[in-house]
Amino acid sequence: MPVGYLIPVALVAIGTLFALRPVPGWTPLGRVSYFFGLAANELPFAAFFWLLLAPTALAFAEGDIHSAGGWAIVALAAVSTIGLAVIASRGLGERARIERAMDAGLGAGWRAAIDTDLSAGLRRRPPWARILFLPILKRRPDVRRVADLSYGEAGRRNLLDVYHHRSRPQGAPVMIHLHGGTYSGGHKNSQSLPLLYHLAGQGWVCVSANYRLRPQAQHPDHLIDLKKIIAWVREHAHEYGADPSTLFVAGSSAGGHMAALAALTPNDPAFQPGFEDADTSVTGAIYLNGWYGTYFGQGPESSPLSHITPDAPPFLVAHGDLDPLVPVAEAREFADRLRATSAAPVVYAELRGGNHAFDLYHSVRFEAVIDAIEAFTALVRSQKRTPQP
Repeated sequence: MPVGYLIPVALVAIGTLFALRPVPGWTPLGRVSYFFGLAANELPFAAFFWLLLAPTALAFAEGDIHSAGGWAIVALAAVSTIGLAVIASRGLGERARIERAMDAGLGAGWRAAIDTDLSAGLRRRPPWARILFLPILKRRPDVRRVADLSYGEAGRRNLLDVYHHRSRPQGAPVMIHLHGGTYSGGHKNSQSLPLLYHLAGQGWVCVSANYRLRPQAQHPDHLIDLKKIIAWVREHAHEYGADPSTLFVAGSSAGGHMAALAALTPNDPAFQPGFEDADTSVTGAIYLNGWYGTYFGQGPESSPLSHITPDAPPFLVAHGDLDPLVPVAEAREFADRLRATSAAPVVYAELRGGNHAFDLYHSVRFEAVIDAIEAFTALVRSQKRTPQP
């Protein structure tokens, strides 16, 4: 049996299986399912070309397929290809599904309400070259990253990065993003980088920040850190060409939980010790593969669900229906309760076959989400210019 050929095919087969049938939870098998399934789910084209097609062609060229074991590996590669085709088709259909979610949340014809100068810059098609050939590469030559700026007193856990276009346009909107990691791990410059680099390339000023982690920190320490970040942006973002009066907050997983709490508790002095007078309101919130429940062992006040009010800002929520760590039912409940209460627009995009951390790569799925976020924020910015009754 050609072992060198078996290894890449087996890796793809395992990833494909767990992408189609993820094991829920953070058990040992669940962790294997999560990491292998995530890679196959978001990078099916790379998995096919580099781990199935190329090794298969090489194995035939070198005459390794001369036994029953060799042909069994070819059969496994063929079955895996079918599975990857199913995964890819889900990703390819995401753009149309998200567009329907936008129509449901914003009303038919919402694109016509976007100001002309903002709609002109919206991307109309996926960046296929990057998706197919450079899905892992995040950086762009036209964007500068200013790293490790301090916003608090907690050392490296209170550092942030600023991303801005090298031309430094003036009056840019701001996007703040918080990483995930169950509040116990993770770091800036890790998640949603395709989103941050894209927006910065379009003239935004984007911020990705660390925050204090448990067990040393507990709720509401993380939320206080985010409020400090918002206050820092309001004070310093003009140095990078931003107009921080237009400020969106976003987050992935635990970062989404924190971003939602910040968006729903503007200027609450309980979460702003020592900087109670700072403006921590936001223009809108982006909730990606989030967590919606209560903080570890704490009461309902630690959940975004307990802070929903009629004056909540606009929200865009995106969650995978195969998320193995946060059941999709929790995302639906949050979106339904927010819609029922808030007077602002609420978009809930349920991603078919989406895993938990779908925002790591330049995948077909996440690029569709990025375009939806850009269009959503353009509409919110347009409505901000012309207040709605």
